[in-house]
Amino acid sequence: MKVKKNIFVTGLVAGIACLLSACSGKKPVTIERPSFSADSAYAYIERQMAFGPRVPNGAAHMQCAVWLVQQLRAFGATVELQKGYMPDYKGDSQQIYNIIGHFNTPETASRPRILLGAHYDTRPWCDEEEAYADRFYNVPGANDGASGVGVLLEVARQVGKRMADSTFTTPVDIVFFDCEDMGTPRTYTGVEREDTWCLGSQLWATNYAKNQSAVYSFGIVLDMVGAPDATFPREMYSTQYAANYQQQIWHAAEQLGYGAMFTAQQSYPITDDHYYINYIAGIPCVDIIHYDVRNATGFPHWWHTRNDNLDNISKPTLQAVGEVVMSQVK
Repeated sequence: MKVKKNIFVTGLVAGIACLLSACSGKKPVTIERPSFSADSAYAYIERQMAFGPRVPNGAAHMQCAVWLVQQLRAFGATVELQKGYMPDYKGDSQQIYNIIGHFNTPETASRPRILLGAHYDTRPWCDEEEAYADRFYNVPGANDGASGVGVLLEVARQVGKRMADSTFTTPVDIVFFDCEDMGTPRTYTGVEREDTWCLGSQLWATNYAKNQSAVYSFGIVLDMVGAPDATFPREMYSTQYAANYQQQIWHAAEQLGYGAMFTAQQSYPITDDHYYINYIAGIPCVDIIHYDVRNATGFPHWWHTRNDNLDNISKPTLQAVGEVVMSQVK
């Protein structure tokens, strides 16, 4: 993903929210806590990491893709493998494998769906490493990749249980996007192009715009959702395209007791998979992504380095994100 720093960011909204909360004297209203297991989500992250870096079209990437298909089917989804090509930063054709799990019953098939997404690929280059020689290693991708997938696999397991118990009312599609992290590397001496990021979601969104094969009420994309000190501000593109749903999700987080993590602060616009779902597909989509405006990159210090490993994954963070997502899946 790439950050655009051309919009003024302010903490005023957060300050006003804190003042109102402090002055009201009212205890926050809580909602029923959804079923979600951080232990399960963590195990799914461990399994992805066991394959090795999931660099597109490498052996670990393909093994992980097969495993993801198997998991979604085991949870009761009808699985679709979307294949195609997109030009990479050099203009070469990059093979894309998007994995789509459709969760619905005959009673819910015609209803508007919820779209949930995360990318399962990992970046081929550790181009945020200080040492130049280290920039050509693959990113392990525990937080940047596996965390979002791990949370959504546990969501899929919970949705599958609801289907089996006949308590499932809203159809859900879970998409594991490919080639999100193939954006122009810092080591490249040619022209950097922003549209070299998020190739899988560009393919998915373009295909959807042409076919309109389903009706979605809204979508949520998860990216880097496992850090111990994670903060999820209100990302600017999400505010621009899906403000009502962003407010709905952040309100649920506050009710669940996660208001300190899901902050009222506005972040810079981030080119992530949700951007193309909004811009090309026309589906209002919200990004839940770790971002801290105090950092130079805005992302954790191990972002796009060799240290993006399991040491930086927190079960309490996974639990918080999982419950917030599950609160939107009725």
